[in-house]
Amino acid sequence: MDLSMLSNLTDPVILFFVLGLLAGTLRSNLEVPPAVTKFLSLYLLMSIGFKGGEALAATGITSTALTVMGLAVLLSVVIPVVGYRVLRRRVAPFDAAAIAATYGSVSAVTFVAATQFVTSRGDEPGGYMTVALVMMETPAVIMAVLLATPTSDLPPAGASVGSILRGAFTEGTFLLLVGSLVIGVASGSSGAETMAPLLHDLFKGLLAFFLLDMGLVVARQLREVKGVPPFLIGFAVVMPLLGATLALALGVLAGLSVGDLTLLTVLAASGSYIVVPAVARHAIPEALPSRYLTMSLGITFPFNIVLGIPLYHAIAGVLA
Repeated sequence: MDLSMLSNLTDPVILFFVLGLLAGTLRSNLEVPPAVTKFLSLYLLMSIGFKGGEALAATGITSTALTVMGLAVLLSVVIPVVGYRVLRRRVAPFDAAAIAATYGSVSAVTFVAATQFVTSRGDEPGGYMTVALVMMETPAVIMAVLLATPTSDLPPAGASVGSILRGAFTEGTFLLLVGSLVIGVASGSSGAETMAPLLHDLFKGLLAFFLLDMGLVVARQLREVKGVPPFLIGFAVVMPLLGATLALALGVLAGLSVGDLTLLTVLAASGSYIVVPAVARHAIPEALPSRYLTMSLGITFPFNIVLGIPLYHAIAGVLA
């Protein structure tokens, strides 16, 4: 195991996240205007989608790509089922379903940060990893509905399963990510050259700015932790580690490279705080957003950004 965990703590991207976290904790008046935050979020999704499509156009759909996609779907089904069985013993079934689905899904921002991390260390991941990111959203959305259905008359009146899934798949960030991926594949190397000044040269600086804002958001979310039972706080740390362990085991058996193995592990260890929570609010209104949102955004996200990503990469470097 190398010293990547320590070097990550001096990365400007991580230090800006810590600065935002500190400013928010101190209740500073530092803030990023909502319009700027929205722009940065859209930029990062467009960038990672396009670059994934660009890489996929260069390599094509290989056996490795198909293996990774299959593992991604498997993980996004197994993780929420395991999580639900554990949670069902300690919390209400509605909360258990929403939390389990949240952890079966992924955090695109964590994926972006992890991609930048492994690329900067020379472990370039395949473009199909972005496809894996997209594919892991779908099963989690379905699981959010199915896990809760046996416990109630869900889906609620006027909201069929089809309408719930349609709402998830037409959610703006999801569409931008998928659309950018398709454009990256369609435009190939010529499109990559055209877009390079925007999507490559500015990427790390804008990611740092975005994580500054995320630090402020996480600091505000952490104030809600006092309303989350200790068991769920522990779950928000342990469940990602269990997901990471499962992904590492499957990825090693599949013979994935260090970069691919790290990103698959990051996907399995992250939790959604955009798509699935949005679906859960509609599909499982009885569940408490103050629990599943605080857990994924206030606890799991900062853990992965600061410690998880370099830890997973270091372990992948040993095992791959």
